[in-house]
Amino acid sequence: MRFGLGLPQRSDRYDMRNDVVHIARGGERAGYSSLWVYEHVLFPLTPAEGPGGGTPRPWPDGYRSCADPLTVLAIASAVTETVRLGTSVLLAPLHPSLHLARALATLDVTSGGRLIAGLGTGWSSDEFRAAGADFARRGQALDETIDACRALWGPDPVSYRDSRMTVQNAVLAPKPAAPVPVLLGGRYTERAAERIARKADGWLPAGTPPAVMAEGWKRIRDRAAEHGRDPERLELIPRANVMLHPTEIGAGRQPFHGSLSQVVDDIAGLAEAGATEILIDLTWTARGGEELLDLALQALGELRAAGMG
Repeated sequence: MRFGLGLPQRSDRYDMRNDVVHIARGGERAGYSSLWVYEHVLFPLTPAEGPGGGTPRPWPDGYRSCADPLTVLAIASAVTETVRLGTSVLLAPLHPSLHLARALATLDVTSGGRLIAGLGTGWSSDEFRAAGADFARRGQALDETIDACRALWGPDPVSYRDSRMTVQNAVLAPKPAAPVPVLLGGRYTERAAERIARKADGWLPAGTPPAVMAEGWKRIRDRAAEHGRDPERLELIPRANVMLHPTEIGAGRQPFHGSLSQVVDDIAGLAEAGATEILIDLTWTARGGEELLDLALQALGELRAAGMG
């Protein structure tokens, strides 16, 4: 089993000038296969939706000061050689497709073809209003972003049109160093499963119970085969947002909250459910770069001792 590591993005908790470099280098040396970032563009004090959408409720402090994901990933790229570099996820509808495609292609070229482009629709109307984006059409915007990136990354000359952009007989540069895998985040829904099966290279679930994830993954793979695609080429990379406690937590424990042994058991459940790689984000627990790297090394050691990795 391969494991990815979440990079520090909280400017209120980490020394962004030094800790990104420290964690990127240390994670690669330790044997993590990938490094990851996520995106939130603001922190509403009176949010219209709670985390994941739905009923308004306060957001966790982990979202309070989120540094720009592609800038953080570019720093990590410059000080590493082999680890893959992923976004889990970028809020695709908040970005003009032309600018996003060029930024991702540039990052892939400068990293030597190591990028994983994880995209999602987003769930916060506050973020959409701030970006001047249409919250009601976020699903369509995600579809168009995927199509636009694939077209703009393809052979020149490029001609492409959708509801948000037009490119006519133009040269677009740079091109990615290698085909960029596009994975999609979010909970399992029938619509999301169809989108992944038709046009994505995998799924980036977060907060999905292993049994639900396993059943959803089977349906996605089956649908991909129905569309003439090879399901073996798809990746399943769930996110584990870890909150470590010094002792075990009893009844009512949330997944990935608890002692290290409890969290290792939770991660084993994701592996058994079919994950091809697992993203472990310890930035919610650590209070600085040194502690984050120490926890990352300890977690990887325990996972290996449990027969994973």
